[in-house]
Amino acid sequence: MKEEQVILVNENDEPIGLMNKLEAHEKAVLHRAFSVFVLNDKNEVMLQQRAHHKYHSPLLWTNTCCSHQRAGETNIEAGKRRLFEEMGFKTELKELFHFIYKAPFDNGLTEHELDHVMIGYSNEEPNINEEEVESWKWMTIEDIKEDMIQNPEIYTVWFKIIFDQFYHYLEDHKL
Repeated sequence: MKEEQVILVNENDEPIGLMNKLEAHEKAVLHRAFSVFVLNDKNEVMLQQRAHHKYHSPLLWTNTCCSHQRAGETNIEAGKRRLFEEMGFKTELKELFHFIYKAPFDNGLTEHELDHVMIGYSNEEPNINEEEVESWKWMTIEDIKEDMIQNPEIYTVWFKIIFDQFYHYLEDHKL
């Protein structure tokens, strides 16, 4: 199987090329990514626990899903595709904002991403893809914030960064 490629971008999110995903993470090259937050009607966020066999951040909790856009794919198309691939359901998504972050891992890889953060709403129970996801749960935004303070080691590096941005966006925009 051909290795997945990521879209390299400049700081204005303008595409400047493609690179194999692993190489981009080894070289810490800025590339386009997305993060999806699905909320239910109780305003709880669906979190996923990464599968135990993932090559980085196994068994850590993170947002509903995240990944990388493919060449020719819009942010929303990519978010919907990956949400279905990982969590087994579909919902409408809306892009909220984007920002750049850089997060090194213990294994020598680095996430350097221009991340498009999206929100969707659903009360569906997911049908998880066990190749990607170990488990899932609903948590209120305030409970996530508090739990990250108490147990930071159980969350992915990027989720801690993205959640902080997401939390402040919600405070400012009252969705």
